[in-house]
Amino acid sequence: LTQWRPLVFTLVFGCCLGSVCCLGQSQDSELTFMLPAGKSECFFQTTIKNLTMEIEYQVIAGAGMDVNFEIISPQGIRLVADSRRSDGVHIVETTEEGDYQICFDNSFSRFSEKMVFFEILTEAQAGDVVVDDEWTGLEEPDGTLLEYKLDDIREYMDTLHRHLERSRHMQTALRAFEARDRNLLEENLWRVSFWSCASMLVMLCVALTQVNKICRCQMRKVKLRCAVN
Repeated sequence: LTQWRPLVFTLVFGCCLGSVCCLGQSQDSELTFMLPAGKSECFFQTTIKNLTMEIEYQVIAGAGMDVNFEIISPQGIRLVADSRRSDGVHIVETTEEGDYQICFDNSFSRFSEKMVFFEILTEAQAGDVVVDDEWTGLEEPDGTLLEYKLDDIREYMDTLHRHLERSRHMQTALRAFEARDRNLLEENLWRVSFWSCASMLVMLCVALTQVNKICRCQMRKVKLRCAVN
């Protein structure tokens, strides 16, 4: 049994890596898109029952930095409705199987398009256990348990995968926040530069006007003195 233990452990470790790769093919998704002025866009997320679906969105660029947001169930029931907000986080329990609509509306803006980022995270509710067929039958030929229990290894790998996925989505959200802040700063810089140039032009015009008036007054005084003499 001892001489076969390294080979069995290698097989188990390979199955663990395969399980992590399979877990990566989840329903989690993220997208950044341009929402034209006066238009609305809807996206569909197909889910099963008894899932927790978390949707986070934020407007990265565009005048006003706001959109209307809705989540509609497969039966056409409006679950969430936000009016002219720049960001939001909503958690929905999928009580029915089907396509959930995630809609963004920019119809109130006639000229400015918006850049919108959103991501969808789905996970099983507490108490739901997902059975992986790859772990079935992984026992030693004599029926004894492995030195490292498969259940413990699977639990550790699943926990590690969830933490890594959560970290990745958090980094994606932070990048979106950074992009929005950068766009906002660039827009404010353009406004400050524009009005600074406008103020400088006004000051130059006022200065030239005053100098012109002073020169005219001086010229009149000189003419009067010459006429008196």
